[in-house]
Amino acid sequence: MKKIAIGTTNPAKVAAVKAVFSHECYVFMPISVSSDVASQPFSDEETRLGAINRAKNALAKEQADIGIGLEGGVTETKDGLWLCNWGALVDRNGAVISAGGARIPLPSEVAAEVMSGRELGDVMDEYTGKRNIRQKEGAIGIFTNGYVDRTDMFIHITKLLAGQYEFFCQNGQFTL
Repeated sequence: MKKIAIGTTNPAKVAAVKAVFSHECYVFMPISVSSDVASQPFSDEETRLGAINRAKNALAKEQADIGIGLEGGVTETKDGLWLCNWGALVDRNGAVISAGGARIPLPSEVAAEVMSGRELGDVMDEYTGKRNIRQKEGAIGIFTNGYVDRTDMFIHITKLLAGQYEFFCQNGQFTL
């Protein structure tokens, strides 16, 4: 059995990895590791780097076969602030695979709070009057009225990672 180190203990992200990879073939090791980026990533580049760092840090810390990092952030466009999400898969042979996910705009009152320096998760807890939105449905779940929640979004990204990894491994290639 291969060991997959998941660079988080966030239930939504751990559930996404477990949903994609066969439980019979893998042992899952969720672990809290640093993303080595800001606690609120503020661009696609920073969010992607956070996912890669989480995957690498988890792989190294657990001496696993595969490390997976999933990171949520925001990115500023001419049309306002948007959610962005990235994932990365690394293995002990040096493969680094990444993929991005869904994008939706944030309402202006939420965006203004994030632009002022607050983390989106904290803003969402206040905005909804709920606790730990980031570990449950996430902002994506709130703003899609439950059609897509945080686990669904990260399942999609994890499928993109797994598919690329299988393709590149079968063809003896690795990509950034």
